[in-house]
Amino acid sequence: MTSSDAADRSTAGIAVTEHAHIPAAQRIVVKVGSSSVTGERVTQIDPLIDALAAAHERGAEVILVSSGAIASALPVLGLDDRPNDLATQQAAAAVGQNVLMWRYQTSLRRHQVVAGQVLLTAGDLENPTTRANARRALERLLALRVLPIVNENDTVATAEIRFGDNDRLAALVAVLVRADVLVLLSDVDALYTRPPSEPGAVRIEHVPHGDDLAAVAFGDIGAAGVGTGGAGTKVAAAKYASQHGIPTLLAETARVADALSGDRLGTWFQAVPGGE
Repeated sequence: MTSSDAADRSTAGIAVTEHAHIPAAQRIVVKVGSSSVTGERVTQIDPLIDALAAAHERGAEVILVSSGAIASALPVLGLDDRPNDLATQQAAAAVGQNVLMWRYQTSLRRHQVVAGQVLLTAGDLENPTTRANARRALERLLALRVLPIVNENDTVATAEIRFGDNDRLAALVAVLVRADVLVLLSDVDALYTRPPSEPGAVRIEHVPHGDDLAAVAFGDIGAAGVGTGGAGTKVAAAKYASQHGIPTLLAETARVADALSGDRLGTWFQAVPGGE
């Protein structure tokens, strides 16, 4: 974050320091993974959109960072599993992104909300010029009361410049637009000291800033063979956002409405006061 970003951030919205403040947040970035909105869980799109639209209706500016393009293309292309080679991933993303956006816009139409597609690569946010362009585009979309839906531009990204997972992309976008809070949705209800299916797993409700979580054994979050992220990527993203003054909530996709209503759930990552 640049010095000007930090200065603007101080006036972007309220100080969100706990769950109960989320309903009053002016700018919210929500990230959802492939395994939560594709395949058998495609039915979660409508409840997700209902929750985002409710926040939008009360005046919040909402950005959705969504994985799922490649996974959405698998049945259309007759593929049983996520492809391993980059060229097929790129082709699948080109097909699946269209399917994914159609599903989102169809659901948003029930609320008279328009979606705007924004595809980014890591290089876009590393280059000062394209970073500024991306920020300007997102700011204008929000000003027009459009709900931006951000995804990695898998069709043109290469192995060297890809984000690798959309958890980090969501954190980068949250910092870019100076969000008041970042919400990372998952198939699991919170962060645990070890994969929750293992004996002895303990739920973690609060992570103070500076906590290195050394006692946590990270496992994957999400359905195998569909997504690319896991608990480790979500924690890394939450720490990045928190270091820049943006608190982060890790919550279950099925409870997104409760999360955006301020219910105490999931795992709360405390932000560094003032950010870095």
